[in-house]
Amino acid sequence: MSNIHRMQMPREVVVGSGSLELIGSICKDLGFNRSALIISGKKTFEIVGRRVMSILRSEGLKVYEHIVASNTPTIGDVESSSRRIMELKPEVVLGVGGGAKIDIAKLSSARMETPFMSVPTTASHDGISSPFASIKGLDKPYSIMAQSPIAVIADTEVIVRAPYRLTASGCGDAIAKFTSTRDWKLAHEKKNEYYARYTASMALMSAQHIVENASLIRSGSEEGLRVLLEALISCGVAMGIAGSSRPCSGSEHLFSHALDMIAPKPALHGEQCGIGTIMMASLHGVDWLLIRDALRRVGAPVTAEEINIEPKYIIEALVKARDVRPERYTILSEKPLTYELAREIAKETEVIG
Repeated sequence: MSNIHRMQMPREVVVGSGSLELIGSICKDLGFNRSALIISGKKTFEIVGRRVMSILRSEGLKVYEHIVASNTPTIGDVESSSRRIMELKPEVVLGVGGGAKIDIAKLSSARMETPFMSVPTTASHDGISSPFASIKGLDKPYSIMAQSPIAVIADTEVIVRAPYRLTASGCGDAIAKFTSTRDWKLAHEKKNEYYARYTASMALMSAQHIVENASLIRSGSEEGLRVLLEALISCGVAMGIAGSSRPCSGSEHLFSHALDMIAPKPALHGEQCGIGTIMMASLHGVDWLLIRDALRRVGAPVTAEEINIEPKYIIEALVKARDVRPERYTILSEKPLTYELAREIAKETEVIG
């Protein structure tokens, strides 16, 4: 059975203004016509979740809600959501909200073997369509396998109202594929790790899509938001095809995870990954100026100062990043960084002054 490769991908992906109104018919088309559970945050439920509930009820579904109070997804949130699913036995679980609520819905529904639909209200990272979830309180400080959403409904009219910082963060997570795909190929060349050129190309194309259309991505622009959503959803699908986060998570993500562990107040995931990509691109010998300029054009941070993190934590995270996942071979495995070399890289790329 070792030659079998399993892929998980959404059956329906709908992106555009007003797409939320299609959620009832999509549920019916997928065979969900009796019951649904919405997992959301308190504020998001009032703004978007109630609307989703009303649409589904108009289609004849019995709809329940489960409100998650915390902003950071924890294993406790997953367990309480799992109990709610077990109690209600819905046909489908809908994660309505930002990355945290979607990850909670994704993992809890996977544990209960219940289909999951992703209804993002922000575009801050590529988890909206991937089979992976990032949860605090597990023994791993990085994403774990959950399940792919059976459908993704991304209403740009809703998402464009979120703080623009979240959109800029999403650009950082998409641009990270410039280095993650190179790390994956390096692992194949040096460690004979499984590598799929098609999947890597899909992820890399998402990063290039952001760079080529950076002028469109700005606050209030639904056109620019669609560009970003296309990139993020493609990244999630690439991970589903690969059966691994490899195409989309490399040395730049290890840097971000390390920063989460040591910085007193970490920045957004995509912001840290974007800054990590600038430095890892330099290590790979890639044009890091192109990456930095694209991030600047979309309004994403490119320095430690812009994310309010002291230089010493940037340097320490660079040194410790390879130990976050020692089994994952990246450019940091190829070129282990001392504190002195880490400081040089951060200064050379102007991440620190």
